[in-house]
Amino acid sequence: MNYLINNMKIQTTKSFLLAATAAAFLTACDTPSALVTVPVENVDSNPLKVAALTDAQEKAWSYADLKADTIPGMSVNRTYEEIIPNKIGQQVIVAVIDSGIDIEHEDLKNKIWTNPNEIPGNGKDDDNNGYVDDIHGWNFLGDVNAEQLEFVRIIKRYESQFEGKTLASIPANLREIFQQYQKAKSEYDTKVTEAQANKTRYEQILGQLKTSHAAVKAKLGKEDYTAADLKAIANPTAEMQQHVAFLTQMLSYADSIPEFIKNINDGVDYFTNQLEANYNKTADFRKVLGDDPYDITDTNYGNNNVYGPEPDGAKHGTHVAGIIAAERDNGKGMNGVANKNIKIMALRAVPDGDEYDKDIALAIRYAVDNGAKVINTSFGKYYSQNPEWVYDAIKYAAKKDVLIVNAAGNEGISLDDPANRVYPNDQIDNVNEMSDTFLTVGALNLKYGGELVASFSNYGKSQVDVFAPGVRIYSTTPEDTYEFLQGTSMASPNTAGVAAMLRSYYPKLSAANIKKIIMASGLATGTQVILGGDETKKARFSDISKSGEMVNMYNAFKLAELQK
Repeated sequence: MNYLINNMKIQTTKSFLLAATAAAFLTACDTPSALVTVPVENVDSNPLKVAALTDAQEKAWSYADLKADTIPGMSVNRTYEEIIPNKIGQQVIVAVIDSGIDIEHEDLKNKIWTNPNEIPGNGKDDDNNGYVDDIHGWNFLGDVNAEQLEFVRIIKRYESQFEGKTLASIPANLREIFQQYQKAKSEYDTKVTEAQANKTRYEQILGQLKTSHAAVKAKLGKEDYTAADLKAIANPTAEMQQHVAFLTQMLSYADSIPEFIKNINDGVDYFTNQLEANYNKTADFRKVLGDDPYDITDTNYGNNNVYGPEPDGAKHGTHVAGIIAAERDNGKGMNGVANKNIKIMALRAVPDGDEYDKDIALAIRYAVDNGAKVINTSFGKYYSQNPEWVYDAIKYAAKKDVLIVNAAGNEGISLDDPANRVYPNDQIDNVNEMSDTFLTVGALNLKYGGELVASFSNYGKSQVDVFAPGVRIYSTTPEDTYEFLQGTSMASPNTAGVAAMLRSYYPKLSAANIKKIIMASGLATGTQVILGGDETKKARFSDISKSGEMVNMYNAFKLAELQK
């Protein structure tokens, strides 16, 4: 499932900033050359930004420079101003394995990879790679949009075999699967109960909202009213007083009641979709593809429509692609991290639900075999039936010198806890890495200080490598639109964009060295940060990822210059 925070969630937080000190530094990069230390401006005395960001600042905060702007961005603009004008880079392909991409978007259409060995529309596999007319990538989902979560698929697959059985009655070779089935059953019961309760609660709120809104709208003669307008209603009846009290409370969650009604409607739709699709044990969404999802050799499925069947389904992938490579300085929308040298390969493999291991493994191999040097994977799940297929694909990418940039996840938990195992990953035992070209990214907030880490972001000294901007990121969405979205899904492509630029301008550096440079060149801070949005749970920022650093493009270029 893609790592995006759903906009329908209603959250209230108490904003505050903690006094902190920070040290920006570059450490030695473990390359065959001699160890190199690069002095970087010290930000110990950097003031905390207390003023609200302007609209322009908020739309581009991830490109800001912490020292100059007091905003914890990646120093992208500084890199373009001071380093890149004097350099000529090479073309680099970034594969985006996601929910689909609007490849005709005004800010992306000139940045989409085209397969040079395929003749468009002739119905033939011209390059003999197993995919017919794969002009801009491949759609491993065909017309599938909705899907179950993996633990629901486990129940569906094994219920008739395991229901009513005990562990002692299960053959030894099936006991691990049986235990996974039992865990899935327990989670299913909990999740379905929660979704049903949430759906009911949201429907009740929506009903009251509509009733109260209609009454006040008729009273005031307008739809868009404020809390002050409500307070000013003269001589309200007892019923009107109830409407006013209810709506005044709701206005603390949104700027207007029509906006709040939309949010609650989205909530009803979200929980309805969970019950009808994600938690549906009987549906067979995959059937239309005609393949066996548990046979890695069954590869003749999908199509070349990398957008997918519905614009809304492609929102996540389009947003991710824009963060990486939306056309820069064209007067439209926003700028991507990467410039004209970077092309996006579109691989649709992430549905509204959990992805299949087979699709992800084949998508990674497609990207590697067709020239991608960086792969972005902004998705993940907590159950996997065939992780070995994805592990083999990750190892294959490493062998072929391809960097995978991966989102850490949005549950606000420590991935170092074996109970929180997430897929994909590159650590079977939660300690030792199977690949040196797999980079996992947590999400930063736009507030420098105690709230530096996004409240939703996963973390872990062993499992998470770096942090990058992931809160309120403005980027491309289908049909030539733009939106703020947030999640580690956004932190990963911010980092992938930096990685792609390094591969473009320093082509002699391996994927493993690019990973090390990104991890060794970030900004570090010793401040205590809040974890999981829980103000009682804190740790030093330096202790919640392997590098203890925030991705910084300017410093990465400086270090790469010394390693080339």
